Amino acid sequence: MKVFMESVLTRLQETFNPRDMGEQLANGMANLVVGLAVFLAFYILWRILMVVMRRTLRKSTLDETTYSFVETAVKYTVLIIGLVSALDAVGINTGALLASLGIVGVTIGFAARDSLSNFISGIIIFIDRPFVLGDLVEIDDKYGRVSEITLRSTRVVTSDGRMLAVPNTEIVNKTVASYTNFPSLRLDIAVTIAVDEDIEKARRTLLMLVDDNPEYLNDPAPRVIVKALNDYNVALELQAWLKDERQHVEKRFELREKVFKALNKAGVEMPFETIQLAPMQVNMAG
Repeated sequence: MKVFMESVLTRLQETFNPRDMGEQLANGMANLVVGLAVFLAFYILWRILMVVMRRTLRKSTLDETTYSFVETAVKYTVLIIGLVSALDAVGINTGALLASLGIVGVTIGFAARDSLSNFISGIIIFIDRPFVLGDLVEIDDKYGRVSEITLRSTRVVTSDGRMLAVPNTEIVNKTVASYTNFPSLRLDIAVTIAVDEDIEKARRTLLMLVDDNPEYLNDPAPRVIVKALNDYNVALELQAWLKDERQHVEKRFELREKVFKALNKAGVEMPFETIQLAPMQVNMAG
């Protein structure tokens, strides 16, 4: 028993030798400083590359969308290489680390699948080019201009100044309307008049708002069509081509208001939905 205890004490002294622990701590701190220095060097390299790229690519024929995508790709590539190099400098076996990550990959896969999907969708958006930076788009009934396209999300600035970060997977899997593929854009304003009103009178009233108006095209000419007809009302639609698509949202609201005021002034009745209430009979007897 005495021999066993002496053996245990000897092993503990060898394991927790203060001198060895001090050396290990010093080596660990030195490696940590080297690792931080390596990562800092790659970070500085990334900043320098960004400055050089901005000066070079801005003078090239690359559009803003391509420039933004290249900038993001270079950023993540340099920083990931810097992180791996820093771990190697610290003394961490990155090969073993990647192998261990592969073992637990099934566990973290569910958490990372959305990020991976957004990354792949970002590449698809870059290749397919459904829109570019500065385009006016509609996503889920929200209008805005594309301000940035990253590998994870697309940022859209709405007309009221809000920033929408839309995951790239939603853009790829949903219908996104782009209003900037052509210089002009047609505004469609729906209005309903009473069935006994003069359709031609309403048509003339509406066309007066856009005919010979410098903000709208004369070719194609504005027109008013009958969209639907029933026993109570007639659904009309004013169609006019706006010269500057950038004013799409503002002019749509403005033209709706002008349509309402013009028809009121012309005495054209616009029926509203009515609810008829019947008196309820209550039997007070017994």
